[in-house]
Amino acid sequence: MSKEMEKNLRKMAKEIVEQIYAKKNPSIELPVRTLSNVYFDEDEKLIKMGDRTSSRTYMNMSHTKKFMQTILVANECKKIIDQGVTTSVRDLYYALKHTIKGTHENTFDEQSESDPIIEDLEATLNTLREELNLKTDRKGYLAGGIMINDSGDLINCRKMGSSGWAIPSNVEPEVINFEDVSADYVLVIEKDAVWQRLNEDKFWRDHNCIIITGKGQAARGTRRLINRLNTEQKLPVYVIADADPWGYYIYSVIKQGSINLSFLSDRLGTPGAKFLGLTTQDLTEFDIPRTVSIKLTKEDQKRINELMKYVWFKPKEWQKELEHMLKSDFKLELEALSAKGIKYISKEYLPKKIEEKKFLP
Repeated sequence: MSKEMEKNLRKMAKEIVEQIYAKKNPSIELPVRTLSNVYFDEDEKLIKMGDRTSSRTYMNMSHTKKFMQTILVANECKKIIDQGVTTSVRDLYYALKHTIKGTHENTFDEQSESDPIIEDLEATLNTLREELNLKTDRKGYLAGGIMINDSGDLINCRKMGSSGWAIPSNVEPEVINFEDVSADYVLVIEKDAVWQRLNEDKFWRDHNCIIITGKGQAARGTRRLINRLNTEQKLPVYVIADADPWGYYIYSVIKQGSINLSFLSDRLGTPGAKFLGLTTQDLTEFDIPRTVSIKLTKEDQKRINELMKYVWFKPKEWQKELEHMLKSDFKLELEALSAKGIKYISKEYLPKKIEEKKFLP
């Protein structure tokens, strides 16, 4: 893959050089990465990017700096690919940040300038940043019935103790392969503290599954791994998150991708994922004490109304839950289940929900 990326980067550079020799205004064609060029594919159940493009030109004063930054990032990616090494997006920013000779102008002032340029390259080259030999900090963790072949090292995820296997930024098949998969399904958990509870209770062993946490909004490596486990190993994916608009949004990003990274939805989204819980309707069904509920804020209410308008939250089951949340005027955190007992979530709540297949689509 690195050779292919090197070839694509070289091709992009060659086109720019040819434009210069032809005395044309150098330009780079980029997909438009705004909400106006994003749509929901009803057939694939994924958020997709449309086919609109725009040109980033050197001689346009409003584009000049970004044009330069794009060339700098592309050139640095080619260098690290040629060297056969990887680097973090943070290191890339510092490697490229300097004051332009003869001026008081910096190439980059903040990392918030270089990160979108990386995403532009991903979209333009139809690739992942990991295939450009870029990586980010590890965030997600995994335990359960699977052996991971990580660049030739075999990792038994049934014997990872209390910490689990840290999911790297790059989980592409060139780096990560699956072996000895015995699990029946994948359980994705929003909260790290809840994942630790399930890991300590050996939920993955008793229920023959793989447990993953994204520690909040799952990083791209975690979402890509979930996608691969579902598409390659045909494992069902169930998600548990807080019963609030933010937990529901975290689930939706796992399921159909995000607006910001719509050009990667086919690799990061898992349309077959099901929402297992928590829901506000569980308060009555599982006799959860009302004292552990949290009153909705105005921001919560606004966000709920926004979710209700999203196409992917239009199924009647989701509309019913969101309407119930607004009417009841409360939300719940996963930890609220501890009011029924520290092991209640692993011994009763999840087993019952999975057995009775009480999912939201």
